[in-house]
Amino acid sequence: MTILEQREHDHDRSTTEESANERDSRRQAYHDALRTLSQASVDQHFDAFKDVDWDDPEMAVVANDERWILPTIDEVGAHPWYQTLSKERQIEIGMYRWAQIAKVGLQFEQLLIGGVMNHLMWAENDNPEFRYATHEVTEETHHTQMFQEFTNRVCPDAVGASPKFKRLVPLLASAGAWFPEAFFTGILAGEEPIDHLQKATLRSGGMHPLANRIMQIHIAEEARHIGFAHQYLEQHVPELGPVKRRLLAMLFPVIMRALCDVIMVPCKQAREDMGIPDEVAREIWWDSAESTKLLRDLFADVRMLADRLEIRTGPARWVWRRMGIDGRAARFRSEPAHAAS
Repeated sequence: MTILEQREHDHDRSTTEESANERDSRRQAYHDALRTLSQASVDQHFDAFKDVDWDDPEMAVVANDERWILPTIDEVGAHPWYQTLSKERQIEIGMYRWAQIAKVGLQFEQLLIGGVMNHLMWAENDNPEFRYATHEVTEETHHTQMFQEFTNRVCPDAVGASPKFKRLVPLLASAGAWFPEAFFTGILAGEEPIDHLQKATLRSGGMHPLANRIMQIHIAEEARHIGFAHQYLEQHVPELGPVKRRLLAMLFPVIMRALCDVIMVPCKQAREDMGIPDEVAREIWWDSAESTKLLRDLFADVRMLADRLEIRTGPARWVWRRMGIDGRAARFRSEPAHAAS
């Protein structure tokens, strides 16, 4: 071996060792973060039937309670069609809408629980992902109980997600085993929009005390769940082979938009139950200038994540634009939309 060849060999070996050291360091930081999240779940967690005082008179659901009128921060509440209705009708629609959001939320949580369990079937011993992910599943189970009890009390006629989505849930949950990176992308696609909606509602002054309490609990625990999904993808996407990585890059914005619509857009039966005319529904989701801006704002955080993963480039960038969710990435997690404009 010549001196030049020896130097090239030594350089390649040094680069490989450095890359391995970087991977080990990143993995250690990831595992430390999971242990911190796990301890946080031990230190602060909520029980659906202990931490919501369902029997408090202040939480009672009674007829003609104007606190169910949708605020203008809500896309339905902001529309002129809703604002011209009688107060009685506004209350009825407000109650249905929030029960509908809760019902769809719990059905999405059921998808999450199934997919995480499929994923963990392959977890090795001593993998800290197993402990945190099972903490998350425990918390999500309480959320399903909390959302169902809320729906039962506020509007038991709320239909939830479309039949098509419910039929697809077993297939979508199976992705937790065979393509977990796509599955965790789907987790973010559902959790980010509802987190945005709930935070915006509370910042604007909130609604009925029962809805406010449930949102407070959900936001507190979802912060950990969203953080885990971000960190999972940041850890595992760089480990993907080139084919799967390119596939994820193309699927990422499609998954985001598809599951956002499941969460944010009431199904046809729910729109009919609330009496929302088709032309009004089209303006609210997502034909008007205001609604298209809201759609983009929902995904500032995940655009930041996609940029960190270097998957919002090339042909994938066209898909982001086609899905209507492209734009500037957030500078930090939960950056307010007005600051990101």
